[in-house]
Amino acid sequence: MKTASILPAGLAVLLALTAPVVQAFTFVVNEGVTYRVGNDEIRARYAPIAADLTKLLGQPIRVEPVADYPTLRKGLADKSYDLALVHPAHIAIGAMKHSGYRLVAVTKGFEKYSAAFMVRADAPFKSLSELRGRKVGAPDEDSITSWLVRATMRDALGDAQAVTYTYTRYQDAVPFMVEHTFTQTGASASTAVIKQWEASGGKVLARSRPVPIKQLIAGPQVSDEQLEKLREYFISLDSTEAGRKKLEPIKVKGYAAYDVPSLLAMGTWLGIAPTP
Repeated sequence: MKTASILPAGLAVLLALTAPVVQAFTFVVNEGVTYRVGNDEIRARYAPIAADLTKLLGQPIRVEPVADYPTLRKGLADKSYDLALVHPAHIAIGAMKHSGYRLVAVTKGFEKYSAAFMVRADAPFKSLSELRGRKVGAPDEDSITSWLVRATMRDALGDAQAVTYTYTRYQDAVPFMVEHTFTQTGASASTAVIKQWEASGGKVLARSRPVPIKQLIAGPQVSDEQLEKLREYFISLDSTEAGRKKLEPIKVKGYAAYDVPSLLAMGTWLGIAPTP
């Protein structure tokens, strides 16, 4: 009897030791560097989607907010992330060009993200070509908005460095620089910032070419089967009432397919180096 009572326990330990370890599927979320969103808030927003993905892929999903761009770039370069929602197009496209990431979907409502160049109501400028030698205000130097700004100034003046850039941490600080003439123009891609600027009497001199942002990309370790499951899940989210309720906390309309060659061409325009 004593031996019989020990065997089940010993067998349980043996089974526990030999059971396969299910690796967590890392879902990184980047909300950009020029907006104010906390990590706990991000995790809470994506919790319903993470629960769905756990069932879909059969492994636990770990939502990991990463705001710092150098950290994000390193993780992508090291292929540490299985799935990444990347706010800035230049980083997502760079990961696709250089680290084997594949596009899952782009975020609806953000396919035509562009920078607006704001000037004071009394500004004499009629086009960006008149800004040579002037000062341009922009958000964080590595934000997608600032990448758009530099590419646009390069197109307008033949050289992105034909103007002097003054960077500030957040998009909503850019109008202050223009209003108080610290810079002759300032660029923002925030709809709220631009609307407020125009409502107060300011003008928009020009806009950059649009690019899609908030791209979902999957790491090279994600299988073709998993990739298709992810695409089908995200693209169909807005097709049901239950799915739309899961989209509400993350404040997006849904996700859509996108032409990858066109996306990579936009990366070339932005100035992303070609694949080594």
